[in-house]
Amino acid sequence: MGTVRAVPRLLHPLAWWMWAVAMAVVANRTRNPLILVILVAAVVLVAELRGEDRDRRMTLFLWLAAVVVGIRVVAQIVFGGGAIGTTVLFRMPQVPLPEWTGAVRLGGPVTLEELADALYGGMSVAAMIVCLGAATVLASPRRLLRYVPATLYEVGTTLVVGLTYAPMLMDDARTAWAARRLRGRDGRGPREVARVAAPVLSAGLRRSMALAASMESRGYGRPGAGRQGTRRVAGAMVLTGMVGVALGVFGLMSAGTSRPVAAGCLLVGAALATATVWRPGGRRPPGRTVYRPDRWSSAEWSVLICAGVSVAAVFVVVAADPGALTPSTVPLSVPDLPWPAALGVGVAAMVAWTTPVPPDRMEHRP
Repeated sequence: MGTVRAVPRLLHPLAWWMWAVAMAVVANRTRNPLILVILVAAVVLVAELRGEDRDRRMTLFLWLAAVVVGIRVVAQIVFGGGAIGTTVLFRMPQVPLPEWTGAVRLGGPVTLEELADALYGGMSVAAMIVCLGAATVLASPRRLLRYVPATLYEVGTTLVVGLTYAPMLMDDARTAWAARRLRGRDGRGPREVARVAAPVLSAGLRRSMALAASMESRGYGRPGAGRQGTRRVAGAMVLTGMVGVALGVFGLMSAGTSRPVAAGCLLVGAALATATVWRPGGRRPPGRTVYRPDRWSSAEWSVLICAGVSVAAVFVVVAADPGALTPSTVPLSVPDLPWPAALGVGVAAMVAWTTPVPPDRMEHRP
């Protein structure tokens, strides 16, 4: 696939978000730690090389992913109680619980098998967090809001504020810790974190609300004049379609759900959501233009093709050898590396070189 980065420009936000969602689907379909590590490395590489803003980094999402893995393992130690496996590593003080709690235990023996199972599950969730975090780094949610149907204007604004709140927290935390270091404080320890947390949360929320007010004053995505009943029908169709799409995607990614039912929900939901584009309440009002519209060219298609190859490779491995992506923990064995899935992730990482360089990064090149 040739390189298409002659002219620095920002890629279409929908292309990056669809790529990130595809990577999250890959992470959801596997518990193989080798594939998950390769996937996270590929996603971070693409985000660092093709991020929209040079100052927006993946650090916060990597820390959040690490915290998720840690919580999953600690929860298994505390509440697992040797539910699976026979290789006991150590024993926790056990608290007897009533029979109605079922398999939930508090304390007890901690086995190697249950720790491995918790680690694999936590890594899968952490990889999905990294993938969705990369989407916010690669394409600003504010740019994505341009393509939200007019009937979902309020919902889109809320999502943009929510998605920009976490990166703003990281920037404010860096500023606060730098200020405290200038005053002779090292910024470490629970007491220092508690002193920094309140102003950081307040500043992040204030900036997010300022962003929402700015978007509101500019009419960002606001529907035009039209009959209120028509807009309500269009909004109901979009919301129903989104629920159907969410249920369909969840069903396709879950192992115990009927595939035809999940695919039907996905198709019906997508049809309902798409139908609002041709309704008067869902189209952009006549005469309203888009300032600097994003182009869709060969670079965007290359991103979708690479993402599709990665997803297809994982589903091929699932069909041929399901155990390759879900390594056994009872008995515990060393995970094998399924090469088709690894190559698929490698193809997805090629977008770091087959897409244009963002202008911000081109300007800062040494």
